Amino acid sequence: MKRIALMGVISVLTVVFLISFAQAGPPFNNLEGVGGVAFNPLAYLADSEGSATHIKINDVDLVGAPRLGGWYVSLGDVDVDWTTIGIADTFFKRLEISYGYETINQANVNAKHKNNLGGKLLLLPENAFDTKFIPAVSVGGILKHTSNVGVGVDASSVDYYLVATKLVTQLPRPLLLSAGALSTKGKATGVFGYDKDRKTIAFGNIDVVLPGDFIAGFEFKQGARYPDWKDANYWDAHVAWTPNKNLTLILAYVDAGDHKSSKVTGLGNGVVLSAQYAF
Repeated sequence: MKRIALMGVISVLTVVFLISFAQAGPPFNNLEGVGGVAFNPLAYLADSEGSATHIKINDVDLVGAPRLGGWYVSLGDVDVDWTTIGIADTFFKRLEISYGYETINQANVNAKHKNNLGGKLLLLPENAFDTKFIPAVSVGGILKHTSNVGVGVDASSVDYYLVATKLVTQLPRPLLLSAGALSTKGKATGVFGYDKDRKTIAFGNIDVVLPGDFIAGFEFKQGARYPDWKDANYWDAHVAWTPNKNLTLILAYVDAGDHKSSKVTGLGNGVVLSAQYAF
């Protein structure tokens, strides 16, 4: 199964290399298809800025250029292969619509399939009111459904989030900062189903734009803690490379919590690969 998943990632990379159109870089399609990084959404909309890639009527920007992203996560501690593919587009430069499909394979366990339908509304554009310090602010929701979750949990739920993102350009290298709050019922983002209770958790990202078309960063997501289930905190350290204006390749190390812990549900650590394409 690992070999098949890795072959799939290589195929995605090969196809992406053969295409060329507009602007790479964040936001990417995250694991759930939403414009963000890996775990977390950004306030930015998944939309390139090239006017030639937009559909306009009477100078009204109706539809932006879509973004595609694929991920492969190998969590060797728990023998899990996690593959996802997502697509997102922006309408009227205000509303992002996204879809993400996840497959989680674990040895001797029925595969889980997770569907994510997202919507994100840009409330405040970055640097609004002719300032240089106001972050972009967005609110969003993700309708989720997971197969084979077992008994005692729900198979569907909705996440809600509020996020602010700012690119700081006054430093020697541009620095992207993002933070937000997520209201969720998901157990391990919904892979193990959805609780009856709802919890609010925090998340954040920091990325620095480096010479040579590289981006390096760190991402954190707090674990939701329900009465009968407590998720571990997740974090990852990643490096992204944008070899051209369309393509971004990402390599990351992820820590999804101690899989041997009796206090929280962790998924161990592993390697993450991603290919992202901006039309």
